[in-house]
This record gives sequence, C-alpha cells and structure tokens, in this order.
Amino acid sequence: MKTVLLGVTGCIAAYKACEVVRGLQKAGVQVKVVMTGNATAFVGPLTFHALTGQPVATGFDWEGPAARVPDGSGGAGDPIPHITLGQSADLFLIAPCTADVMAKIAGGIADDLLTSTALAATAPLMIAPAMNVHMYENAATQENMAKLRQRGVAFIEADDGYLACGDVGRGRLADPDAIVAAALEALAAKQDLAGKRVLITAGPTIEPIDPARYISNRSSGKTGFALAAEAAERGGQVTLVTGPVALGDPDDVETVHVETAREMLQAVEERFDGADIAIFTAAVCDGRPEAFSPRKLKKGADDEALGRIELVSNPDILATMGARKRPGQVVVGFAAETEDLEANAAKKLSAKGADLIVANLVGEGRAFGTDTNEVLLVSSEGAEALPLMEKTRLAAVLLDRLAVL
Repeated sequence: MKTVLLGVTGCIAAYKACEVVRGLQKAGVQVKVVMTGNATAFVGPLTFHALTGQPVATGFDWEGPAARVPDGSGGAGDPIPHITLGQSADLFLIAPCTADVMAKIAGGIADDLLTSTALAATAPLMIAPAMNVHMYENAATQENMAKLRQRGVAFIEADDGYLACGDVGRGRLADPDAIVAAALEALAAKQDLAGKRVLITAGPTIEPIDPARYISNRSSGKTGFALAAEAAERGGQVTLVTGPVALGDPDDVETVHVETAREMLQAVEERFDGADIAIFTAAVCDGRPEAFSPRKLKKGADDEALGRIELVSNPDILATMGARKRPGQVVVGFAAETEDLEANAAKKLSAKGADLIVANLVGEGRAFGTDTNEVLLVSSEGAEALPLMEKTRLAAVLLDRLAVL
C-alpha cells in the first residue's frame, strides 16, 4: 500500500485537507498527517486522527489515542520523527501550503516538525499553495516557487477565484479532487513506454552572425526536458536533442547538444527512423544569416553589414521528418502563436504531416521561460484545450495521450 504524508499548514483552506485525505483513502492510499502549530487553530488534530486512524504529528508532539503506541516508524515514541516520517512515505504532499512555510522550505529553515521533515525527506515533495492573491504574486513568493521547482518539487497550481479575504485572483487552494489526482499520478509508477524509443527536441537553436553575436529566440527548453524526464521514468528509451539551455541533462536520457538548426536536423535524421515516438518541442530559428563573419563586426566600420543582415531559410525539421514518417510512428509538433491559435495549429498539423500539434500562445509573459503553460492539443479528431498547469504536469498529460496512439 502506498503512503502519503500530508502536511497541513495554517490557512483557512486547511479544512479542505480533510477532503484530500478521503480522496486518497478511496484510492487505496494510506495517509499520515503532520501539522504546523498554526494549522491546529483551523482544524483540530483529532479530526485527522479520526479520518486516518493514524497518530497526527503537531510540532514535535503527537495527537490521538494511537499516539500512545510507539511504532518506530514516525509515530509516537520515535525520537527522530522528522527523519522517519519523510522516509516512510512514498510522497510528501503539503496542502494547503502557506507562503511562510514555502519560504522556509526554500530557505532550508527547519523550525518545526513539518519543515524539518521537508528538509530530511527522501520522498518526493509536492506542494499545493494557498494564500492571498497579492502574496501569491509577490516577487519573493514567485522566487521561492521557482527555486523549489529547480530542486524538483512539484506544484499543484493555485486556482483563480474569490478568496476568503474578499479579494479575487489566483491563490485559492486547488480543488481537492485535482490535488488527489495529482498525488495519485505522482504515486503511479507508469511503465507504459517500456520498450518504446522516444526522440525529443528541445530548446532554441542559435544562428551565428559573427563570433560574438547570433540570432535566437526565448525558448527555455523546459517543456522538452520535462517530457524527456517523464518518458524515461515511464520506461522509454529516450534521446533528447537540445539547443543551448540553462538546464541539467535529465537522468537516464541520451542527451545530444547542438547549436544550429542544421546541426539539430542532422542529429534528428540520424535517430528518427529508430524512434517510435518523435516529439519536436524545439523552437527552431526559421532563418540564419546568409554569411558568417569570421571576425567580430565593428560599429562604424561595419555599420552597413550590421544594419542589413541577409537571412536564408533554415530547414523545417518537423516537416522533413513528418514527410518520412513510417506507419505506426507517432510525430508530434509544437506551435507557438500570437493569434488564431486553433486555426494556425490546424494548418500546421496538415502541412507538417504530424499526428498531433501542441499549440500555445506566447508573449505577455506566457509560455517561453515560464514553469507553466496552457495549451491546445490539435489532431485530426479536433481540438482539446488543457488548463494552465506546470510543464512537468503537462509532460505527463501529453504522454498519457501519446501512449495510447
């Protein structure tokens, strides 16, 4: 039986954690609860003890009749509960998580049992934030969330809506059913790509002008890297061809580093025929300078050359591979648009020979460089809109779709 350690922090949404407990239990998951002292002002520990049948950790104390029975696994009588709690669970889920607790975890502060457990836990950590919209949008909160994501912490995005304080905006705890679904997905060790060979492109390409300058775009590579990591976890034999990004290579993935569109095409051509699934997330530059200057162009002396850089078209990697797709091979393309999202994606689906186009709007802080995305899946069967979600979550959703094609 899988075990979730549920962390509950001091927030008006703490009562919704009871629904999370019930949802997990209905799915056959054992739940243990650790609460901050502030959380007990909103929901009593006895409530969680009654729901779970397990001792409830509050501070460094235990609540409920079962707390009187030492069990040596993070229960009463355990001299180091912050160690055993996180190591005996398959997932540490904090829902709701306040800005304060999130900041402490990001900063490595361990001043109560919950934050000490987060620091010592070997189980994956998942956070469902809940707070006022202005607290959520504050730069400090966003920096803490970004820092935790970089460390591999999964987030269940807060909802938009009417908040307990009367404000309206993002910050409301995600629906308990959504939290349960995300937790169950994290617990599931899917192997639906076992024996499959998966080829993924990611990041931007760069096209040099001279030794100091180049043409590129805003792609961070986060979606492609998330897809590669998720595909590998599902048992796939994954090759990732990536342009220059500021991301570490995923574990258990063959990672091929390239710079230009032509280098990416060559790497893809060498591997495409052996792939069962090919996912082209890379933002390939449409054009490159016609001529490369072997020396740095100078202001003044080279103003004419700098002011008029002639471009020639780069190869269309998705169209090239789509044209040579074999029966049974799945090809997925991505489309970044600023308008007419569905219409443009449908045109790309037909023109490029793809089985699926994942389309999103860009600009105004959307998609490029962010940790979240809101996309439209366009296939010959129609369009499916997906809500805003973490790119790691999007990777899982997308591979769920592809695994059954």
